[in-house]
Amino acid sequence: MSRRSSARTRRGPDSRSSTFYAPAVSELSLETRRTLTLAATILGSSLAFIDATVVFVALPTLERDLNLGLTGQQWVVLSYSLALASLYLAGGAVGDRYGRRTAFTAGVVGFAAASAIAGAAPNGGALIAARTLQGIAGAFLTTNSLALLRSVYGDQAGRAIGLWTAFTSVATIGGPPAGGALVEWVSWRWIFFLNLPLAVATVVLARLGRCDERTQVRVGRLDIPGAALAALGFGTLTYGLVEGTSKGFGNVWWSFVVAALALAGFVWVERHVEEPMLPLEVFRERNFAFANLETFLVYGAIYAQLIYFQLYLQFIGFSPFEASLVTIPSGALMILLAARFGALADRSGPRLFLATGPAMLAVSILLILLVRSRGDFWIAGTLSVLLAGLSLALFVAPITATALKSAPAEYAGIASGVNSTVSRLGNLLAVALVGLVVSLVFHGRVDAPKADPLATTQKAPALRDASIEGFRAGMLLAAGLALAGATVGALGITNLRRPEPAATEVSAPAAAPVES
Repeated sequence: MSRRSSARTRRGPDSRSSTFYAPAVSELSLETRRTLTLAATILGSSLAFIDATVVFVALPTLERDLNLGLTGQQWVVLSYSLALASLYLAGGAVGDRYGRRTAFTAGVVGFAAASAIAGAAPNGGALIAARTLQGIAGAFLTTNSLALLRSVYGDQAGRAIGLWTAFTSVATIGGPPAGGALVEWVSWRWIFFLNLPLAVATVVLARLGRCDERTQVRVGRLDIPGAALAALGFGTLTYGLVEGTSKGFGNVWWSFVVAALALAGFVWVERHVEEPMLPLEVFRERNFAFANLETFLVYGAIYAQLIYFQLYLQFIGFSPFEASLVTIPSGALMILLAARFGALADRSGPRLFLATGPAMLAVSILLILLVRSRGDFWIAGTLSVLLAGLSLALFVAPITATALKSAPAEYAGIASGVNSTVSRLGNLLAVALVGLVVSLVFHGRVDAPKADPLATTQKAPALRDASIEGFRAGMLLAAGLALAGATVGALGITNLRRPEPAATEVSAPAAAPVES
């Protein structure tokens, strides 16, 4: 870490180079306050995760009530995704400068306010604006939830992140059915209004859980030019990847040009500004660099497999509801095992988990190749689903904890922002590339320009065979991404630990009233 970066941290309330401590709630034990903080981050993150998916259920109703049209429906989803991806880094940087708990709580309050606007939206334009505000607040909320856990739990962050993963998985699984029930029997507006009492509960838990978070907090000015260039670069790149998949990449070429120029400008600014938002020296930390590379590869494989397997199941005869049930075993394994594997990685080091998990994921994807009809699913498909769930339980908590813990403590927020950005871009790029492979193989086997691969209405044997072959080729690419990630985990990740501040274990109240 450069001298200019490391010099601008504080280590004590009475010195110029001091650490800021959060005000303690002395009536509660340290472990209780940690648990309350964990509960706050789970509930707060669940708000953002559920809202990202439950809107899909409501889109037909939204279109009818607000006269959105197809373009309006797309922007209800895209506005949220663009704001979220654009501001992960900025959200983490703000948490590093002004305190992770403060930034997390502000994100929750902002998300609740945006949800109230969305629920009361009189027209499509107002709803899209509110969804953009939700994405902005969600970026601060999600990045700082993980950074806060790293700050509070220190060396035990893997277990805490495992519990966070398990319980947010419950919310992610249960969110769409609950949202569907609200849309069908109450009103679509209540998928947004329901966030308000949950946000209040989150803020109360976060305040009660205030700990003596003796994690360094960066001081000085926020790097506004760097934040703006990062937002522009990642926002336009995300737009190109999302829209290029549906409209053709040739029609959104300009977004990639803007993204390249903005990100090049971002790197230049970070190398030359006195107080960079993302000091590039952090990538010299071996585990940080390789953990993010592995995140990019493996999350790409995970999302490509998830999305195209769902399409394939419906193609071979499963109903949408039946196909959605396939995710339940994987979610259950995550709920049962993620915290345990996170704790094991804390004790023994992450390398074994980060090599084994993606390798198992690759095997689970290859098992899908044996499924050519509905009848084939019950053996090969079931084994694939179970193995995929086990692989995710092995992988998700250790990779996130490694990415956060391998960066210096004062960069926990920006480390979380980098990891969130990398995972988002990895899944968008992989979904686009796998879709391109599926389409190329399909159209290479049949002369049917207007036909779409994996269409459930296909009856002609030639079209169905071409769809199956296209899907198989796409899954081979996804398996390759997972194997590449396993290789990075085996050869790039080390079990050496960055020392954690011993003071994080102290439960006595601290003097300075600034939260981490």
